[in-house]
Amino acid sequence: MSELPEHRIKRLAMRSMRRGIKEMDIILSAYATENLHVMDEATITLYDELLNENDQDLYQWVTGQVAAPAQFAPLIAEISMQMQGAEA
Repeated sequence: MSELPEHRIKRLAMRSMRRGIKEMDIILSAYATENLHVMDEATITLYDELLNENDQDLYQWVTGQVAAPAQFAPLIAEISMQMQGAEA
């Protein structure tokens, strides 16, 4: 049974804000609120896969401490840019 698009977006939004470490809750929930509703199917699928990654790894990737894996690099770059824009 396939998940309805609106249910998938709600699920991903919830997973974005209930991560495990507060920093990632803030970063990913802001990103999800701003972007999930305009993402195409491939990007939503990639974001869903990204949310399966460890929070400590994600934090190091978005802060530039460690390079993100190639499959996630463009998405991580977008999240990082949005995060930096919010700090300004």
